[in-house]
Amino acid sequence: MEPHRLTREQARRIIVRAQLLEADRPGDVVEVAEQIGAIKIDPTAVIAPSEQAIPWTRIGWGYEPGQLTKAVEDDRQLFEYAGSFHPASMLPAMRVRMRMRPVRESTAAWLEANSAFRADVLARLRADGPLLAADIPDTAAVPAGNDSGWYSDNQVPRMLDLLERLGEVAVVGRAGRLRRWDVAARARGPEPDDLTYDEAGAMLDERRLQGAGLARQKSSWSGVGLAGEPAVVEGSAWKWRVDPRALEAIDDDPGGRVAILNPYDGMLFDRPRLIEAFDFTYKLEQFVPKAQRVYGYFAHPILCGDRFIGLLDAALDKAKENLVVAALHELVPWESEEREMVEAEIRDLAEWLGVSVRGLD
Repeated sequence: MEPHRLTREQARRIIVRAQLLEADRPGDVVEVAEQIGAIKIDPTAVIAPSEQAIPWTRIGWGYEPGQLTKAVEDDRQLFEYAGSFHPASMLPAMRVRMRMRPVRESTAAWLEANSAFRADVLARLRADGPLLAADIPDTAAVPAGNDSGWYSDNQVPRMLDLLERLGEVAVVGRAGRLRRWDVAARARGPEPDDLTYDEAGAMLDERRLQGAGLARQKSSWSGVGLAGEPAVVEGSAWKWRVDPRALEAIDDDPGGRVAILNPYDGMLFDRPRLIEAFDFTYKLEQFVPKAQRVYGYFAHPILCGDRFIGLLDAALDKAKENLVVAALHELVPWESEEREMVEAEIRDLAEWLGVSVRGLD
């Protein structure tokens, strides 16, 4: 079919709407996850943990942190997998892909060398689960390398992470930030047998495009395969895929608003798309030496309508019950109305956190 032709403004609006960052707000955290597909989990809480900040950025005052725990642990409307919360509607397709997931040769060799350890972990979970990793003995015969520095010498967390990706174990809850594990058969129920690997992949491509609105067919950041329909964007040489439902609603514009985005927000994940569609280059300076930082350790991008206009460098001071604003960086000159909107959103964020703002005046 002939590709749809989009202006740059239309492209940006489609992306913003797909990420639930327009004026109309969703009602709850399940609705957020159903649309965007994944809510990233990360312990970095300069202002708030990403799994709490991401729903709040979309829902606003209607969101309370306990809603996420209830949706995951009580109602089972969301589930945790590989560092994100996903809607239960995606689980059947994801389980098919987990079960048939290819592994690197070095990983397969490590699993083979530790086949008895793997069996021990599964047997312990079947008998006594759900359990924390600390409750499971480390009986590994061969340790794995730790070049990344993410793992301790204890091999249990590494084995659990691998078995999760292969669909054999699952996270069923948390004790603080520690994960509770169980065997997938008990946590998730019977595996689906009516989907092939390719069918499941196509379904997940559709869901990725739904959350993206507009994305490249092939991309290591957010590839969507042949999902949706082809599109071209004014001034871009990329071959895009667009969600047809987003096209149908393109003229139904509820308007924009200000959104303060956690650095691990899915809206920011596809860095090349940010540059191509929004002319916005974002670099998280968390791991940059302090003397080389331009915008701050954990600067939050500020979206106003369909433009990135600045970054917020701020941190929560729990002891003094303040949200301390170190800097508001303007990427473009702000109009007085834009500044008022940004400052109002910062004050709303502070009130949601239950603290005062320091540094705006």
